[in-house]
Amino acid sequence: MPQPTTNNEVAAGQRFPLTIKRIGINGEGIGYYKRKIVFIPGALPEEVVVAEVTNVAPRFIDAKVHKIRKMAPNRVEPKDATYGQVGGIELEHLNYPGQLAFKKDVVVQALEKFKPNGYAQYHITETVGMANPWHYRNKAQFQVREIDGQLAAGLYAPSSHTLIDLPEFATQTDLTMHIIRTVLKLVEALGIPVYDEQHNAGILKTIVVRESFETGQAQLTLITNSQKLPKKQALITAIQEQLPEVVSIMQNVNKGKTVMVWGDETIHLAGQETITETLNGIHFELTARAFFQLNPKQTAKMYEMVEDALDLNSNDRLVDAYCGVGTIGLSLANQVAEVRGMDTIPDSIEAAKHNAAINQIENTEYFVGAAEELLPQWLDDGFQPTALVVDPPRTGLDQQLIDAILLSLPAKFVYVSCNPSTLARDLKQLTTRYQVEQIQPLDMFPQTARVEAVVTLTLK
Repeated sequence: MPQPTTNNEVAAGQRFPLTIKRIGINGEGIGYYKRKIVFIPGALPEEVVVAEVTNVAPRFIDAKVHKIRKMAPNRVEPKDATYGQVGGIELEHLNYPGQLAFKKDVVVQALEKFKPNGYAQYHITETVGMANPWHYRNKAQFQVREIDGQLAAGLYAPSSHTLIDLPEFATQTDLTMHIIRTVLKLVEALGIPVYDEQHNAGILKTIVVRESFETGQAQLTLITNSQKLPKKQALITAIQEQLPEVVSIMQNVNKGKTVMVWGDETIHLAGQETITETLNGIHFELTARAFFQLNPKQTAKMYEMVEDALDLNSNDRLVDAYCGVGTIGLSLANQVAEVRGMDTIPDSIEAAKHNAAINQIENTEYFVGAAEELLPQWLDDGFQPTALVVDPPRTGLDQQLIDAILLSLPAKFVYVSCNPSTLARDLKQLTTRYQVEQIQPLDMFPQTARVEAVVTLTLK
């Protein structure tokens, strides 16, 4: 075993006992050794472990669990055999009440780091969880490769392109998994060539399945390395015979080596071009590439929280920033005078307009563009929003948008966050004019370290 050369040095391979203090934002256990923070995946607060160093950086140490000397009372046996090999289930070793407590603590950690105005007095409620925190994901997006002569479909190991085959995955629905494994068998039986990343050869790269919880129907998309799809008709016929739930079969073309999963060209192969999902009474027709929340049950709860927090009336003019396919704005449109939404993805805006039409909602307008560019333009044109909901990506709000918010100062303001760190950072500026009435954490992704938060802000 490597030994440190001085009392203060730590080397890869070194082992030492470590008491775990809390869980970090990525779900890893955190302890301290020689005044350095130690990140150790799979370890839980209250545990004493023997840590084995895997990497030493100037300000932190990465380690793995060599042995657990004292086990936490909330440790459980992970459901998935692939726990520790793939992402998306990094908290399966922690019981569900422990996960909900951690997700509230992650919000607290972020506030303590960025210290927005009055953060110590914020009212942070308990995390809203699920009655059944399993089989909740309505979409699976699995890479397909050949491993040791057998076809495999699954996810990459973290920070690698090593594919882990996933015959089962406890956060996916039974239907999405059944469809993927059946399609994989059909591809193998028909001899359809799958993608070889090393040689940039072969056809089938990825299988994507989305299920509608409302109808029980599914959409299948085959992402391919070229427009060619050998044995296409035989495959379509077999899918329609063996998987009657699949009512939409699409092909997406994504040529060559790329970090992007999806390409620009999508081809309709069979069945419908969309499937329909329903949230809080609003119907959404979803194309293959349309963004839609992966956990519809919790999404419906989240939108109810947004509705309660905004407390809208028939005179309000609501801006739905980062609107996607219109889910939030359309669910609130019957309570306000008008809704304006914007998104940078043209397909999403077309879908939002279409969803408004099929639900016969006539007081919405949707625009292609960045919120940080459009909102200032609208203000210049004399439009004054009275209510605002923002649901930004993990990067948080753009500075221009924060400036526009602080210029327009809508009286009703809700920030929906999927990243406590960027939320706390943004609140530093927003709380110069707003006060935080409540932060409601919500568990959108059980078994993972991710947490959503619905933040109610009012003008000072």
